Amino acid sequence: MSKTVLVTGSSTGIGRATALLLAREGFTVHAGVRKEADGEALGSGVTPIILDVTDPGQIADAAERLGHLDALVNNAGIGVTGPLECVPMDALRRQYEVNVFGQVAITQVMLPKLRASKGRVVTVGSVGSWITLPFGGPLCSSKHAIRSLNDALRMELKPYGVAAVLIEPGSIHTDAVDKLEGEVEPRLASLGPEGRRLYGAAYRTMVASGLKEERSGSSPDVVARAVLHALTARKPRSRYPVGKKSRLMSTLGRVVPQYTLDRLRLRALGLS
Repeated sequence: MSKTVLVTGSSTGIGRATALLLAREGFTVHAGVRKEADGEALGSGVTPIILDVTDPGQIADAAERLGHLDALVNNAGIGVTGPLECVPMDALRRQYEVNVFGQVAITQVMLPKLRASKGRVVTVGSVGSWITLPFGGPLCSSKHAIRSLNDALRMELKPYGVAAVLIEPGSIHTDAVDKLEGEVEPRLASLGPEGRRLYGAAYRTMVASGLKEERSGSSPDVVARAVLHALTARKPRSRYPVGKKSRLMSTLGRVVPQYTLDRLRLRALGLS
């Protein structure tokens, strides 16, 4: 019998690659998308579900449609960047609503099904939870929160035979990377004149350096394969660092003294 999995954030990038790979591997895949056209683009091997993880009604509808569930892949996420002094509070709240509260909300609703099937929760975090970049505070801090929450979840679910696994991608080239380039000036405009004066040049430099790194990053397929392993291994790992520089960055974030790490980060981004 094929196993049933729900993958959130399946419209593009890692979520799309994961949904398609799992379908090819024989899973019954339900893919959470925001638009009907995105669901249709996934093809006939995947069942799309309109699902915004910040919408309790849509989460409840998804749970009712699914019935049995063997695995949940928490992939939905957004990225807010900018100098913390000037990041609009609405943008910061939105970052956490999607990346943290939305993931927790859908996990809570799906856990009774996963306990019944002794299934798995696989969450896509980021190596950014170990090494925060300048102007990346909103995004990196949300990934740090997810890592901590996953640690708690892993221990809490162990008595019930449910594994909670964290995927930690490094540099991955997705559509979101290319989209960021067009968002630079609108984000700078949201900072106001003083914010642009203080941080505009440094922010542009950081984005240019970051885009160069991400565009040379690994394919989303490497993350999809890690998710597949987490769902099929008899004993999945607790964490999967995957993609370009993932192990290096997480190791640096743990062992290098902070002021030394600050200098390395600033130099790498052209901000020293």
